[in-house]
Amino acid sequence: MTSAALMLTSCEDAFNVDSTGNLTGTKAAEMVESDPEFLASYVSGLYSWMVTPFTVYKGHDDGGFILCNMLTDFMGQDIVLDGTENWGQYDYNFDYGMDQYIRTYQFWTQYYTLINNANAILDFFPPGEEPASVTVRGYIGQAYAIRAMAYMYLMLLYQDPVDENGKLRTDAPSVPLVYATRDNIPTDVAYSRQGRNPYSVVMEHIEYNIAEAVKYLDGYSRTSKNEIDLSVAYGIAARYYLFVQKWQEAADAASKARQGYDIMDRERLHGGFMELEDAEFMWGFNHTTETQLTYVSFSSHMSNDCLGYAGLDQPAKLIDKSLYDQISKTDYRKSLFNGPEGDKTASADTPGAARPYASRKFGYMAQWLQDYIYMRASEMVLIEAESYARLGDGAKAASALGELMAKRDIAWKAASVTVDDVLLQRRIELWGEGHGYYDLRRNGKGIDRNYEGSNHTPANRIKVPAHDNLWWFQLPLKEITENDMISEDEQNPWSKEQDNDKED
Repeated sequence: MTSAALMLTSCEDAFNVDSTGNLTGTKAAEMVESDPEFLASYVSGLYSWMVTPFTVYKGHDDGGFILCNMLTDFMGQDIVLDGTENWGQYDYNFDYGMDQYIRTYQFWTQYYTLINNANAILDFFPPGEEPASVTVRGYIGQAYAIRAMAYMYLMLLYQDPVDENGKLRTDAPSVPLVYATRDNIPTDVAYSRQGRNPYSVVMEHIEYNIAEAVKYLDGYSRTSKNEIDLSVAYGIAARYYLFVQKWQEAADAASKARQGYDIMDRERLHGGFMELEDAEFMWGFNHTTETQLTYVSFSSHMSNDCLGYAGLDQPAKLIDKSLYDQISKTDYRKSLFNGPEGDKTASADTPGAARPYASRKFGYMAQWLQDYIYMRASEMVLIEAESYARLGDGAKAASALGELMAKRDIAWKAASVTVDDVLLQRRIELWGEGHGYYDLRRNGKGIDRNYEGSNHTPANRIKVPAHDNLWWFQLPLKEITENDMISEDEQNPWSKEQDNDKED
């Protein structure tokens, strides 16, 4: 079940410190106030979990949070998997969504473990216990932010978020909620919400977590970009409000989030997205020789210049030809990808880098020390621009988007932009960063890889229409069988018994 099975052992054991085997909330709060470093290890554990490999199975695409988003990205239009081997092939072909499949468990485990471990941090402070230390308050704020983010992804993975008219399905069954004692939820209510809550109930909980994160992170200074601070909390809020169509809230949060960050110029854009300390990057994970994941890493799978799966052509990662063709010739980002002729100068050690349309966006560092990038300022600019376009203010949208485009395309000029204009720039700017699937989901869009001249592999030249049940995942079978608040007839439908227009 969500509430217990996924708790990390280290978090459980830390409470067993007195003769009864329990530590009361009040005593825990007092302990943390006197020694904030005691709680720091718990917070560090949150971020360590996000890069822990083999959380569900010993596969080389089971490498934590960033690989979860990578794998959903493969289900979109914009990434082509092409090569001699097939890491990610089942995702690319929409073949991993059933209740007993690895991916269903992998995503569920990743996010509910984050939630349960965040709850363990919050449970140091019972309702009414307010720490005075700014540091401790910052730790609490990070736990709230992590919970908000985890539920945000879960609600998009395990149900259809919008109807055929693009309206949010607030009454649709979403995911279970697992509370901390600090949330002060009556026992009977908490128990009932371990079932499938409507979107509206999950949204209410996410917004509560966002508000608490902002409150507790105010004034907190993080020790590194591995941690969430106030700017990142606003960034999570911006993503969420974009998902749930609260456009003004999204624009406001995105504007606050990106303050103090610097949009990368052409030189930094071509730097390989490897160093978290770049002034544009807001949040990520700084890998060391002790934490690097070699072949289980994002770089291994996504960098064609890395001596990993992509570089070794297992498979190479290419940009969709139709998207490449829409990138202006004056746009610096076009040179982040090979053209149709490929790159005959690429190293023989990395044949993936030589392929036509191969990505050259992500680089490689010796000893696999490429950092992970979870959030950056350009995304916030795009959220702000899209939100104003959705609100009907094309001029204000263009003004926001212009801050990005001034450093991307010397020829770009626009007094007003549409939603579609911004969405195209999102696809180009954020290619391979884990946003493609979620953008399709929140916008109620399908994919068509079977167009004339497509560079998708023949077996995967499929059409998957919007709202097809292949887009979401079933709840894991174990959750259905062990959670008595969810019945079998509440399971998401999922079937590949349909014609997806595969090319012969």
